[in-house]
Amino acid sequence: MIRQLIQTDKAPGAVGPYSQGTRTGELVFSAGQIPLDPATGSMVEGGIKEQTRQVLKNLQAVLEAGGAGLDSVMKCTVFLQDMGEFALMNEVYGEFFPDSPPARSAVEVAALPLGALVEIEAVALVK
Repeated sequence: MIRQLIQTDKAPGAVGPYSQGTRTGELVFSAGQIPLDPATGSMVEGGIKEQTRQVLKNLQAVLEAGGAGLDSVMKCTVFLQDMGEFALMNEVYGEFFPDSPPARSAVEVAALPLGALVEIEAVALVK
C-alpha cells in the first residue's frame, strides 16, 4: 500500500516533524489536532469548550482533505490536560458526533503542545 501525506491550509500546519495526516488505502489517520486557528496560527481564546470546538473543526478539515469526514470516523483519542473538564469537552464533542459516534478513548496528560487544554486524533474511513 502507498502512504499519502495529507496537507490542507484549512487546518493549522504541523508544529514539528509530522504530517497533518496520512492516508493508505481506505484509511485516514490524523495527527493530533490542537486548538490553533489555521488563519493566524494562534491558540483560540477561551476555555475547554472553545478549544474543543476549534480542535474538531481542525480535525474535520484534515479528514476531509484525506477523503474522509467526521461521519466516517472509526476511533478518536482525546487527550485532556485536566480530566475535570471532561463533561464540558464531551458537550461540544457531542455536537460534532450527534449520530452513531465513533469509539473513543479519553486520557489525562501532564501537558499538551503550546499549552493546549485538549488534543484529539482520529482514524477514519475514506468515503
